[in-house]
Amino acid sequence: MSDGVKINRGLKGIYFERSAVSEIDGAAGRLSYRGYDIDDLAEHGSFEEVAYLLIHGDLPKAEQLAEFDSELKAARELPKEIHGIMRALKAGHPMDVLRTVVSALATLDPGSRETDEAGFVRNGTRLTAQLPVVIAAYERIRNGLEPVMPDPSLDHAANWLWMLSGKRPSADAARLADLDLILHAEHGSNASSFAARVTVGTEANLHGAVVTALSTLAGPAHGGAAEDVMRMVREIGSPDRAADYVKVRRANRKPVSGFGHRVYRTEDPRAKHMRAGVERLSREMGRPEWYEILQAVVEAMKPYARHGLNVNVDFYSGVIYQLHGIPMDLYVPIFSIGRMPGWVAQCLEQARQNILIRPLTHYNGPGPRAWVPLNER
Repeated sequence: MSDGVKINRGLKGIYFERSAVSEIDGAAGRLSYRGYDIDDLAEHGSFEEVAYLLIHGDLPKAEQLAEFDSELKAARELPKEIHGIMRALKAGHPMDVLRTVVSALATLDPGSRETDEAGFVRNGTRLTAQLPVVIAAYERIRNGLEPVMPDPSLDHAANWLWMLSGKRPSADAARLADLDLILHAEHGSNASSFAARVTVGTEANLHGAVVTALSTLAGPAHGGAAEDVMRMVREIGSPDRAADYVKVRRANRKPVSGFGHRVYRTEDPRAKHMRAGVERLSREMGRPEWYEILQAVVEAMKPYARHGLNVNVDFYSGVIYQLHGIPMDLYVPIFSIGRMPGWVAQCLEQARQNILIRPLTHYNGPGPRAWVPLNER
């Protein structure tokens, strides 16, 4: 309370709008997309189905899914100018390059200026297809390799892994990548989604909103958890060192990466869906010790669960990426691949009943002051 004005720093606890996109029950540890529980979507759905659900509002029928899948695959080929831009920026951080390329895609596609609902859907579908292609192509270009052409026989997640490495992923690896994208697809009014809605509130186009979202996601307080977990795993080194690591961190009042969440007071409902898949993949890739380290950390953190320090979804994601040989500076860009349809859904919702988002700040600076000429200061 300040001068009679209640300040909610970070807008914590403030409802700024109604939304039909996702529902989060932090106390019970539940998450749903448009009414469908994340457990059902993770167990039965594909990323294409979930993306369609978020963008169009309902799960697709067979013919709708086929059409949507065709639209995604048709958008995988990038304009030739984009590869030139990536070559010019090959020393840059992947998030900076991704943001720049999305801006460039807007200039190369006249349809990017369309701000009606049909334009948002069209551009959202295209960007959902293009983000993984951009990330895979850039990773190869900066390593002196030619980009791999997309494979129309592969689904969204499998094609992303194919374009990244030039090797067809196993069925288990492709399914785990698909699951990772599903679990990251939408999560309410998080920082990047809110930032995208602020941009749409000014009547800007979708490409502009996605650039805003990417810029916000790049901040380590939002998108950096998977990198932090992987650094922790490397620092611990072996399962028998996990308990001491946790004990020292807690004694020094330092956080343990991958535990705790701004919303959830119980285990993140997305985390359990990653656990078994990470165990299988770590054994398939000949690195079972990474999964074993993670589980040793979970065991060591059990006494702190009553304080709300439970596993979150990013606890397992970093190991998945590492097992595929993906460098850590690509972890946040990968987050954006999954989140893209959620951003589209949030932007569509904002545009339908648009209002300029303009909160207030309560002034607490100096009182009235007289102007002092420059030669008298």
